Amino acid sequence: QLQLVESGGGLVQPGGSLRVSCAAFGFTIHDRAVGWFRQIPGKEREGVACISRGLGISHNRFYTNFANSVKGRFTISRDNGKVYLQMNSLNAEDTAIYYCAADWDQYASDCAMDNAGGRYVYWGQGAQVTVSS
Repeated sequence: QLQLVESGGGLVQPGGSLRVSCAAFGFTIHDRAVGWFRQIPGKEREGVACISRGLGISHNRFYTNFANSVKGRFTISRDNGKVYLQMNSLNAEDTAIYYCAADWDQYASDCAMDNAGGRYVYWGQGAQVTVSS
């Protein structure tokens, strides 16, 4: 069964940090762009960050993109088949369910972060992140 699984969510105080991870089962994501999205129940899904597959001869360069609301606070990285979203300086507005998703296109050299997530065909079940004192 092809699936993505997020882990690392939880409760954190305002100003704190948290890292969520995304792992694939039944297929590999090392050759696909991966995006992180978040959603508050009843609200529209928001693209948070994305990272391309490895680029260049050594596959160690990556295209990344971030939503304005998280720029300077969140970073995205990938290693050994997992993708990580490091979240720093968290505030209450970051509270949401965070989903990772993998692109259908194994050859794209960029990544997409539109809220619709149209390029992403594999989605995880989500990890709850709650920022509260």
